Amino acid sequence: MSSEIKVGDKLPEADLYYMSEGGPAKITTSEIFNGKKVILFALPGAYTPTCSAAHLPSYVVHADDILAKGVDTIACLSVNDAFVMGAWGDSHNAENILMLADGSAEFTSKLGTTLDLTECGFGIRSDRYAMLVEDGVVTAYNREKPGKFEVSDAETMMKLL
Repeated sequence: MSSEIKVGDKLPEADLYYMSEGGPAKITTSEIFNGKKVILFALPGAYTPTCSAAHLPSYVVHADDILAKGVDTIACLSVNDAFVMGAWGDSHNAENILMLADGSAEFTSKLGTTLDLTECGFGIRSDRYAMLVEDGVVTAYNREKPGKFEVSDAETMMKLL
């Protein structure tokens, strides 16, 4: 995708990964989003300060309330591998959140949401955002301004449900 995803767009097809009991497992975006209401939030990296102290915890705390409002899946995406995402989710008791790895930034690139952090040694990552997706179509999209964490938290997304 040459431009950034926007409300009304259908999500592109891509393979993502998560930690299953048997190890890393592939899941397609169609499997995650088609026929479902999903909150997808993305962040630059597991175990990084804002992501660990605020972003993921906001969804862990509010997961039951979000799911009670008719959301089928809450998914957290980062340009990390499935092992890292699985361990990070476990360390935050994120059992109600699908921890998705986009290790090669394929999906992130297709969305137009890459964040180039090569200058500080992180490589290409995902920018911070949250979106509400209904049957594969983006119905709300909140991308953070650089260095901010104001519109992609669970509390803000809950107001859209």
